[in-house]
Amino acid sequence: MITTVSPAPPDGPAEAESPVLRKTPVRKRLVPYWLLLPGILWLIVFFAAPLVYQASTSIQTGSLEEGFKVTWHFATYWDALGEYWPQFVRSMAYAGIATVLCLVLGYPLAYLIAFKAGRWRNVVMILVIAPFFTSFLIRTLAWKTILADGGPVVGVLNSLHVLDVTSWLGITEGHRVLATPLAVVCGLTYNFLPFMVLPLYTSLERIDPRLHEAAGDLYARPSTTFRRVTFPLSMPGVVAGTLLTFIPAAGDYINAELLGSTDQKMIGNVIQSQFLRVLDYPTAAALSFILMAAILAMVTLYIRKSGTEDLV
Repeated sequence: MITTVSPAPPDGPAEAESPVLRKTPVRKRLVPYWLLLPGILWLIVFFAAPLVYQASTSIQTGSLEEGFKVTWHFATYWDALGEYWPQFVRSMAYAGIATVLCLVLGYPLAYLIAFKAGRWRNVVMILVIAPFFTSFLIRTLAWKTILADGGPVVGVLNSLHVLDVTSWLGITEGHRVLATPLAVVCGLTYNFLPFMVLPLYTSLERIDPRLHEAAGDLYARPSTTFRRVTFPLSMPGVVAGTLLTFIPAAGDYINAELLGSTDQKMIGNVIQSQFLRVLDYPTAAALSFILMAAILAMVTLYIRKSGTEDLV
């Protein structure tokens, strides 16, 4: 019996195909990085580069006439913090109060949209988003008109003697609301309320309604169902909403500028004044970095304490 052995294929084609097989996966792996390239360039040009420039500005000395030079003068940070620490504390307090008020007002609204609005859900959502169609400045000016001394809001509060109580608490002065802490907090709460409602609504909408039915089948009261089921499952939305509200509110200066007085100036007003009026660029840059570091530290601690796996 004669057996024939087929000749082995030449090495040429196999060697010619192997480089092609090696290069194809590499190109596929590089595709996501090429897609990320525009975003990375945007962050470098408009975030990283200005951040480095501001860092170098904060350690400079000099004047606008003589010019500023990098002298590694880190004492600017201590001087700025020692002089403007009341504005820092006031900014954090106003932003914290506004965030709590946004949560108290926004959670029932988001709950209503997610579970009770029905066919009117889209209409209510449009009403929540509608303020974004108007500029931030115009909305704040509108509140200046609403809280005017001769306006109906102040008249009703005076007739109900509410301003007597708020004046005793120190958040208003006499029978007026403008140029008081209450006016600034009201402006912050109104302007940043949508930033609280939208994450809350997104988080609540993901909750399966059958979980509420199951809790009812187990004879849980509505308050118990909310405390043990709804609110824990909505914690990612609570954390996201509070962050989206607190961070911009802490650095805001328009509400304090238009609705407050010199006694209600926030750190954003000081930074704006140092940059555009006093022209003390190192102090302004140092204040900006102190504010950024303080907010970053508070946000990191808050996220870790909240224990939300979706954000950590």
